[in-house]
Amino acid sequence: MGPFVTGILVPLGLFAMIFGIVYLLVTSRNRERMALIERGADPTLFEARKKAGSVGIMKWGLFFLGIGFGIVVANMLVSANIMDEDTAYPALIFIFGGLALIVSYQWQRKQEKEDEPKPRIEQ
Repeated sequence: MGPFVTGILVPLGLFAMIFGIVYLLVTSRNRERMALIERGADPTLFEARKKAGSVGIMKWGLFFLGIGFGIVVANMLVSANIMDEDTAYPALIFIFGGLALIVSYQWQRKQEKEDEPKPRIEQ
């Protein structure tokens, strides 16, 4: 095959594969939900999953933000000749990525405590 055909078929194949995986995930989730509803399951089960998914998005967002911040700080340290380039980038990426995950964990615990129903004291 020529480079032109390969240059066209590979991206199309990749797109088709990603579309197929997403389609299968969506349709299987819909079938599972419909089966649970037919059996009499509580539809509020799906809302709990949606809330848990938003925590994952926040965790990944903070993680990538930490990695980006680590790259910026490493670039500043390398530019100022404070650290060696081979050491600065991996070290600061891991340090700031880990700090972002710790912040995400603390934020998640705080949110869980706020979401717990508070006991009512009646007089």
